[in-house]
Amino acid sequence: MTIDRVWKRVGSIWMGCTLLASAAMAQTSAEDANKSNNPLNPSPAFNLQNYYTPRLYGSGAHTNDFLLRGTLPVAPNSLIGAPQIIRPTVPISTRPKGDGTYETGLGDINLFDIFLLRAQGLELGVGPLLTIPTATDPSLGTGKWQAGLAGVVVDAKPARLLGMLLQWQHSFAGQSSRPTVQTLTAQPFMIFNLPQGWYIRSTGTWTFDLQRSTYYIPVGLGAGKAWKEGKTIFNAFVEPQYSILHDGTGIPQWTVFAGLNMTFGK
Repeated sequence: MTIDRVWKRVGSIWMGCTLLASAAMAQTSAEDANKSNNPLNPSPAFNLQNYYTPRLYGSGAHTNDFLLRGTLPVAPNSLIGAPQIIRPTVPISTRPKGDGTYETGLGDINLFDIFLLRAQGLELGVGPLLTIPTATDPSLGTGKWQAGLAGVVVDAKPARLLGMLLQWQHSFAGQSSRPTVQTLTAQPFMIFNLPQGWYIRSTGTWTFDLQRSTYYIPVGLGAGKAWKEGKTIFNAFVEPQYSILHDGTGIPQWTVFAGLNMTFGK
């Protein structure tokens, strides 16, 4: 699949979601919008998300990451007393090659298991994460097994949803010819609810390459709409993001983040 086809497909998804949202009969509450946007919501979910970067620092090339992301809640049991959220992310990525062409294929699959807690009105989650070197081409992945920790804090109110997702990981096995990997990402998210399921959002992911001492810090401003069909909450959004601070080449200058999230009710 070429980058143009990926981006056209994302555009079609967004347009279709907007039409569906306009036609939706049920009014969506702020509570439903928060459920759909909350990474610690203990409900089954499936997300289609896309990061398109038309420009990189120090390069005229572009990149794309189309993410298939699921959420599987696990109830407390006799072995583990806390509820859990298991979240796999499968990327279909596009990266430039040295000869000026592009490679599109499966990237490295990421999986984390979050244990849910509460403290002083805040929702908290912490657990292990694992990145599996499944990339179909060296340009699409690191060639390394990576493990680490993920942590989430969420403060949900009817008017807004605030929080942060932190992930740290370090390579421990894989192709010996590939360099060691150690990264830290921080994703602060700010979502402000509007009437009829609309909301304003900012969810840029700050990425720090601790091994190479490079980083980029994007800030986003976008909008979305959540609506309910039966017991399923649909949530379509688009959010341009610009890197206000950076150090290094080949990292995103600006990105368009768009997607459709589906949260399934009981």
